[in-house]
Amino acid sequence: MFERQRSARTLVAGAFSLGLLVAACGGTSPSPAGTSTGESAGATAAPAATAASAATAAPAEPVTLTFLVNSGETNEAQAKALVDAFTAANPNITIQTSLRPGGGDGDNLVKTKLATGEMEDLFHYNSGSLLQALTPDKTLTNVADQAWVSKLDPNFKTAVGTATGTYGAPWNTSMSGAVLYNKDIYAELGLKVPTTWDEFIANSQKIKDSGKAAPIIQTYGDTWTSQMWVLADFYNVLAQNPDWAQQYTENKVHYSETPAFNGFSNLEQAAKSGLFNKDFASATYDDAIKMLATGTGAQYPMLTFAVQNFIQGYPDAVDKIGVFPFPGSDAAHNGLTVWMPDGVYIPKTVEGAKLDAAKKFQAFLATKEACDIIASKSGASGPFVVDGCTLPANVPPIVSDQQTYFDQGKTGLALEFLSPIKGPALEQIAVSIGSGITSAVDGAAQYDQDVKKQAQQLGLPGW
Repeated sequence: MFERQRSARTLVAGAFSLGLLVAACGGTSPSPAGTSTGESAGATAAPAATAASAATAAPAEPVTLTFLVNSGETNEAQAKALVDAFTAANPNITIQTSLRPGGGDGDNLVKTKLATGEMEDLFHYNSGSLLQALTPDKTLTNVADQAWVSKLDPNFKTAVGTATGTYGAPWNTSMSGAVLYNKDIYAELGLKVPTTWDEFIANSQKIKDSGKAAPIIQTYGDTWTSQMWVLADFYNVLAQNPDWAQQYTENKVHYSETPAFNGFSNLEQAAKSGLFNKDFASATYDDAIKMLATGTGAQYPMLTFAVQNFIQGYPDAVDKIGVFPFPGSDAAHNGLTVWMPDGVYIPKTVEGAKLDAAKKFQAFLATKEACDIIASKSGASGPFVVDGCTLPANVPPIVSDQQTYFDQGKTGLALEFLSPIKGPALEQIAVSIGSGITSAVDGAAQYDQDVKKQAQQLGLPGW
């Protein structure tokens, strides 16, 4: 789903690399276990390997690898720093990087290169449903037998793998879909972080009654932002039905039915209660960041990659912005819907010394040294997905607030990592519901039809 958002993450003040809101919040089919919870991404394990010892021994003869990287200032800077560190420790290996465009053009380029056998030795690409569209079991090198794979968060292994293989090394940190909020407003009004939907609505009403700020910010000037009500609520869907994603892919459950319907009905209730900013129809994502930072808005459903906007645009407000999970109906099952980072993959066409060198670079990406480079060049929008990699002590609350949920195993993958189906009309339907034009019942039914068309285009059985 968040192709536009992952692109936005690259563009967001040049600090994050993101990738799916325009295209598909579909996803990969996970193994049945672990679809609703994940181990701590910041858990410590054995000391991480260094660049010099990360994988198999460096080849005796010089090897030159090619590496296709998503374009964008942040990606390019991160790639250069990682490549420089790796090649400094492995002088017999040279890595030449090239860039690909984002969006559909870049997507088609990757598919064409793989189909024609012309893909670079390494390439940076999405995890989740877009990866599954590459048929990785047929086109990519399975690295499940590599020692570094055991250090990966189970959620990430699901996002870069299939039932029969693991294919990617992490390119960045995780992130969450949640509610960003202004801590000063909460403190001034004596509000506590809500753990249920009713508490969230009660908090929002108190903010409205105070007249201090818009309770819930909506930004339909950037229509992609409207989808968070449905997408970030998915942890709550899995909490009620852990098999929902598989049943959805098999056309056995639908968005017009509880629990998935709740995302639509919650949006409708918030809109009808008059809890949005007055200019919600024209306000943009950038407007929302400013409103949170200046205290003219109190809460904003969004992905945590937004942290870098505050760091670069409103540094004095960074410590004022926190994050909490999209609340559901049960406080006992309150957790984060998480998005996994992109991966770095090796096509099956790579062989011999080049394959050994490429695997060595993948292994380096799963070390603390690489994590530290990523943190310095790209920041962190959430916890790392490699054991032994920990967040810096001075990360903003938007990032550190998430760690508690990861440590407690209260995280669940976004639907795009669990199913290939994401109807393209979700943002338009959500805008219509949030604007009072369409009811939640009608909007959910429309989305079921949108999803059906997409599933039929994919040729999925049962549709």
